Amino acid sequence: MDKLIHSFSYGLFFWMVIVLVVIIFLLGKFAWKPIVDALDEREKGIASALEAAEKAKLEMARLTNENEQLLKEARAERDVILKEAKELKDKIVAEAKTQAQTEGAKLIAQAKIEINEQKNKALAEVKNQVSSLSLDIARKVLNKEFEDQGKQEALVADLLNDVKLN
Repeated sequence: MDKLIHSFSYGLFFWMVIVLVVIIFLLGKFAWKPIVDALDEREKGIASALEAAEKAKLEMARLTNENEQLLKEARAERDVILKEAKELKDKIVAEAKTQAQTEGAKLIAQAKIEINEQKNKALAEVKNQVSSLSLDIARKVLNKEFEDQGKQEALVADLLNDVKLN
């Protein structure tokens, strides 16, 4: 066994070199080209994927900028709408206050008129009652005074004297 390990055979070496050259030739003819083509395809795929990723990154940046712009516009529009709504609310409140004041003034004026009418009616009624009571009292006083015939004649004479004096 020792002999096999230390002995070198030129014939075996020759055939091994020929087999190696044939294998390299066959691999070069049939295997290396597809392997190299596959590696080239893989490299091209990776390059196109990197390019697509860069395009996607740029597109995302553009979309982000557009979204930020849209958000700014939406906020500005929201602010305008809120301002208009506040102005409309203030206007409606002011109109309601004005209308309430006008209605209040009308009601107060109507109440004053009604109070004056009621006061005048009450005064007229009091006057009527006072005059009616005064007439009743005068009638009773005169009836009492004129029960006596002498007093009636004295009163008539007194009245005639007054008329002559004037």
